[in-house]
Parts: sequence; structure tokens; C-alpha cells
Amino acid sequence: MSNGIFGAEKRPVITIVMDGIGICAREEGNAIKAADTPTLDMLAAKYPCFSLKAHGTAVGLPSDDDMGNSEVGHNALGAGQVFAQGAKLVSEAIETGRMFASDSWKQIVDNAKNSTLHFLGLFSDGNVHSHIDHLKAMVVRAKEEGLSKVRIHILLDGRDVGETSALDYVCPFEEFLSELRDDNFDVCIASGGGRMVITMDRYEANWAMVEEGWATHVLGEGRLFASAEEAITTLRNETGAIDQDLAPFVIARDGKPVGTIEDGDSVVFFNFRGDRAIEISKTFEAGADFDKFDRKRVPSVVYAGMLEYDGDAHIPSRYLVSPPEISNTMGEFLVNKGVRQLAISETQKYGHVTYFWNGNRSGKFSEELEEYIEVPSDVVPFEQRPWMKCAEITDILIEKIKSGNYDALRVNFPNGDMVGHTGSFIAAKISVEALDVCLARILKAVDEVKGIAIITADHGNADEMYEIDKKSGLAKTNKDGSKKAKTSHTLNPVPCYIYDNFYSDKYECIDGDYGLANVAATVVTMMGYEAPDMWEKSMITLK
Repeated sequence: MSNGIFGAEKRPVITIVMDGIGICAREEGNAIKAADTPTLDMLAAKYPCFSLKAHGTAVGLPSDDDMGNSEVGHNALGAGQVFAQGAKLVSEAIETGRMFASDSWKQIVDNAKNSTLHFLGLFSDGNVHSHIDHLKAMVVRAKEEGLSKVRIHILLDGRDVGETSALDYVCPFEEFLSELRDDNFDVCIASGGGRMVITMDRYEANWAMVEEGWATHVLGEGRLFASAEEAITTLRNETGAIDQDLAPFVIARDGKPVGTIEDGDSVVFFNFRGDRAIEISKTFEAGADFDKFDRKRVPSVVYAGMLEYDGDAHIPSRYLVSPPEISNTMGEFLVNKGVRQLAISETQKYGHVTYFWNGNRSGKFSEELEEYIEVPSDVVPFEQRPWMKCAEITDILIEKIKSGNYDALRVNFPNGDMVGHTGSFIAAKISVEALDVCLARILKAVDEVKGIAIITADHGNADEMYEIDKKSGLAKTNKDGSKKAKTSHTLNPVPCYIYDNFYSDKYECIDGDYGLANVAATVVTMMGYEAPDMWEKSMITLK
């Protein structure tokens, strides 16, 4: 160890993750450029800035056509390495046949020989939580293995894909099922609803979503429709809601639900990403002590997730594909060096600066050296409160910076991502402005303790709030002439500013082609440690 850039002094390094803040030259639909951001403008004008890749192969996804997301982004930030991630793991397991040779798949199939196999998950090709091709492959395999009855429960996306694209998936999928269906193979869609209304809650922010999903998928309670297409069309016309916000629906024949989940059935939750899969998995696998809501009826089923969503808590107990084994993370490295660490965010991204940052690991590496703080998120639509909890997070972070009790601090501000997902341009603009105000306050505190701040993001979102026509380069429009909202992440790089008013003569920034995984080595190099060989290289070198 050298003394790093701080010499004999102990000074903090603060890593600030501006979730969903990407770099985009286009002004139309760019809530970041439209916002009043004197602090971000100052950083861009006066301090070193790297452009980091935050999608595709740079974060372990199959191709550079794949959007990054907060989970893989924080994996890369916290691990300093790039690991093959969920989508790629699952695709390879299906292509090689490894999934279908697994004990878990065999148990699922054997149990459903004389009952029903249910598939439940996010229904799109967004490749962030799931991919419809994985679902199709499993349905085909179920038929090949002689199962006679399959039911599919679809969670509508409109977030990682176009906001009103549900029928672009449902209609071709119905054709796909009709080609498979015969006298010996009964397969159909059984229920559904918007992903932000039912089933896919995360971090226990809103268990009522899971309760609504349980009633819909398991009990068959809810508004009945003859088909998913009819349900989506009717609900959209009645409410004007985009896909992620559509109410739950149940498919029925002769007035009865076609696919309730019963004793003896098998259930596969086919999302590969863990955060929004844990609660529904707990609900299926919990015993009589489950107290989140009244399940009314708890069928005895064989349940499996696509992956193990929580490796420490072993949720679920059965899964089809093993998750990446992420080791040698920055948090563990710093604990082994005796470095005092703080991680803080609000509920919506708390797991990202803890669980995902630490390589999909629950809990701390050291109770003595680490403190994790969760600020409870408001349970309201994010476009109605676009500042979210940024002020409260900032209050606590400033107090902790000034305390002198921490050497490495990390924080996530969810605004640009969570508000960006709503598709509301004006709300996203406000969210960025609220973030900018908080940054100004934090940087003042950083100066007071003579520290350094690394200000970056995990992926883009608020930088493109409109769907863009690739040929014309202009925003797509709805029938009424309004701009068509974009609710998904972007393929844009993200900024990485080094805010330092004291030590710039102690190091040099190195030009290069960098991604999120290069941040970890940069942090520890500043602190005077030699980054492990398996990490991506530092963006600075000490003089």
C-alpha cells in the first residue's frame, strides 16, 4: 500500500450513483438537457469526465444491443469485473440443454405429468428481467416431454420495451401456442396484468402488489375476459393506462378461470433477474408463518425460479440455472484492508448499493466496518413525487461525511431511473433538477472534509424520454400528435466525474475505453491500494 493521493491524512472517497442519468447529445426528449442543472454543468466544465459504457458486453450481457440495468450495473461497479449475467446464462443453458438436464427441471416436469405446469413472468423481449424466447423454449420442451396441460401468466412490460407494445407480443405468441396446441397438449394464457400493478414488487416496498398477483394468478380472482388481447384492448380503452399500469385480468371459459394454480401443480417463475422475483417466490414457498397478507388458499406445488434470486437466503429453494458466482468485490476488498464503509439509498435502490454491489450477496462483510442505511421510499407513483427521497438521503449522507467515521461511502439516487420509467417528461426533468440541488449540497460537504467524489451512473434513462424513429432521428408520435413516451433504459454511455479540489497534482487521468467495472480500481487506487489483478484497470495513475 502507498499513501495514495491523501498522503498521511485519512480522507473519504464518496461514490455517487445518479441512477438513470446517461449521456445523449440529442435535445429532444432529453430530460437531463432540459433540466436546470448548474451543478452538473459545473462538473462538466471544470472537472475530469470519463464516458463509461453501461450496457451490453460491458456489463456481462449477451450483446451490445442489450440495455444495461441497475442490477448488472451495480454488479460491475461493486465488483470491478464483468461477469456473464442472467440473460446470457439462461440462453446458454437452454441452447446447450443444460437447463433441461437439471434436477430442478426434471422435478418440475415429473410433478406435472398428471397436473398443470404454470409459467409466470415478465412477458417481453426486454432482456432486463426476462425474455419471451426463454418462455417459448420451455413451453416447447414441456410438450416434448409429454406434459398435457400448460398455463401461462403474463406480466405486461411497457417499461423495458415500448409502453404500449403488449399486443406486439401477445398476438404472435397466441399464434405460436395455436401451432403447438393439439388433442394431447392444452396450452393457453391464463392471467395477466401490468408489472407495476401486480406481482413484481421489490425490496418489500409494496406487498399489496404481490397480494394482487396472488389473487390473479393463483386464485383466479378478478375481472374475466375471453382472451389476453381482449383484456388489454378493453382495459387500455377504458383507462388510457400504459402496459406496465394495466389492471389485472383473468382468462375464462364458460365463466370459469382457465388456469388457477392447484394442489399438485408445478410453477416456474421465468424472470432471471432477482429483485422483483423474490417476494412472489417467498409467497409460494413460505409456510404457515407467512404474514404479509392472507393468501386464502395455498396450493401445494413444486416451485422453481429461473435463477436463485438470493444466494444467501436461498430464494427460491429450487431454480433452473445457477447465477454467476461473483467474487472479489470492492466491498470485501476494502473490509479486508480495514476500510470503514457506508452504503445508503432509499428502498427502491437500497439493494443495489448493498446486495448487488456486493456481488449478489446479502448482509455485510463486516458489522464493525460497514453501515448500511435504507431510507423508506414513498409508496406513490413516482411521477407524482419526482424528487423521491433525495433530500432525506442527502441530509443523512452529509451528516455521515462530516462525522469522519467513514473512508469509502457510496450512495444511489434513484430519481433519473424510477421517474424516467414513468414516461413523464416533465416529472423526469424535475427529478434531475432535484438531484442537481442535492449534488451541490453534497459537494460542499466533500470540500469541507477535503475528500473526493466520483459521480457516475449505472445506465441511461432520463436522457431519452421519447421513442425515436431510427430513420428520421425524430420523436415518434401518438395518434393525437403527442410525443410517444419512452419508458425503458437507453444504450447510451454514462458520465463519470472526478470532483477533487485538493489532490489533482497527485495523479493523472488515463485516456481509454472504459466501462462501469473500471470505477472500483479507480477508487482503491485513490485510496492507496493496488487493485486486484482480476479487476478492470484504474482510470487514473498516481504520479
